[in-house]
Amino acid sequence: MDIPLGKPTDYPERYDPGLLAPMARATSRAAMGIGVVLPFVGNDVWNGYEFSWLNERGMPRVAGLRLQVDAHSPCMVESKSMKLYLNGFAQARFPSADDVRETLAKDLSAAFGDRVAVTLLDPAQIESADGVLPGESLDAIDVDVDTYARDPVLLETNSAAGAVTETLHTHLFRSLCPVTAQPDWASLLIRYSGPPVDRAGLLRYLISYRNHAGFHEATVEQIFVDLKARCACDRLLVAGAFLRRGGLDINPLRADAGESLTLPRLSRQ
Repeated sequence: MDIPLGKPTDYPERYDPGLLAPMARATSRAAMGIGVVLPFVGNDVWNGYEFSWLNERGMPRVAGLRLQVDAHSPCMVESKSMKLYLNGFAQARFPSADDVRETLAKDLSAAFGDRVAVTLLDPAQIESADGVLPGESLDAIDVDVDTYARDPVLLETNSAAGAVTETLHTHLFRSLCPVTAQPDWASLLIRYSGPPVDRAGLLRYLISYRNHAGFHEATVEQIFVDLKARCACDRLLVAGAFLRRGGLDINPLRADAGESLTLPRLSRQ
């Protein structure tokens, strides 16, 4: 996999779409037993807070950046390559913000292999980071934990009880970058309908990702697949609000068709 992650890299001084490093989603999905027909719908929302370019007179312009790509796109883009690509705009001149947005949309759609929706936000338009995840927190549950490698066996349900619909979340989630082993911190949200999931077991399962190596998007997909397989959820939505690194945060969401949610921007991000 020829990506810049984990390698010494000079920051570019010019705009270069060739810096983007696509990675086939099918690679990680095959390891989960996911074939061509996906068991979920969803998207990845990227938020960027360190984006700038020059106008035609050489004056800097800055904006917040929001990218949205469908989970059905054949590729995801490695995040360090995204940062290098975006940094290349800093000394590039564009006639207008619309030209910048159109350039981003063209380059990123080519890299992801599907349409990428691009929004440029005036800094004053960026939402305040005071969002709260809906549902109940798992974090006050007092459990003994000794498993820090993904273990779906920890997931249990009470099949004798009637079906429930509930939304649960945790801020205790951590996984590892599969290339550098650096920690990836996140808040995780799960909304499901079906047999009641044992909350202590669910929390221990999510904590078991603490030393699990996986990209953000694949990690959320793995959680979705595990919950479907182990908990027989009739309806399921899994969303991850990962903390920013290098000015970018990534927020993958995977769900059954018909399920949707807009994640708020959290203070941690």
